[in-house]
Amino acid sequence: MGAAATYFRHLREAVVSIFDGMAVSASHLIRRPYTIQYPDRMPVRVQDTLPFRYRGILDVDLEICTGCLACDRACPIDCIAIAIEKNAATREIVISQFDIDLAKCMYCGLCSEPCPTGAIHHTTEFEGADFSLESLIRRFIAEPVVAYKAKKGAEPDVAVADLLTRGMTYVDEWAQPGSDKPAAVAAAPQAAVAPVVPVPGPGK
Repeated sequence: MGAAATYFRHLREAVVSIFDGMAVSASHLIRRPYTIQYPDRMPVRVQDTLPFRYRGILDVDLEICTGCLACDRACPIDCIAIAIEKNAATREIVISQFDIDLAKCMYCGLCSEPCPTGAIHHTTEFEGADFSLESLIRRFIAEPVVAYKAKKGAEPDVAVADLLTRGMTYVDEWAQPGSDKPAAVAAAPQAAVAPVVPVPGPGK
């Protein structure tokens, strides 16, 4: 095949490929668009459609934080900074710092698992973009606060009791296997699930 024939063959293939691509683009001109303009034209906020255990931006309910440092110790990348002091006279724990660096956070959820009250938890908020890394450090304490101490009976403060209920629900759902699955799957009888049988590899 000569050089001229090869040239014109490549030219023909290029023209055909261009028309193929334009045909696909032109077909979408008469179709209903698939995209939705976010967030202006959303019928329901995306945050309102996410499950309770969605791992979005971390939040802390200081009213029920015990200052146990369990979340700080569990964080694998040290994005949580907590400073506490123990009052020898009153035997109270005073929290003077509780910072979370969202620029480092990898949203693993390991900090919320050991929390005894569910004070630290992920939210359904995911819009965390900002202009600087410094602004991504969330400082939850402006002035030192006394850590929460569990009561022997029922919590008398209604607001704190509501936070405890929510926090313990968050912790309990973490411990439930399959709680992040759709209701139809989670409610399926165990007998319907086929057991996993190990298959021996070659030579075994």
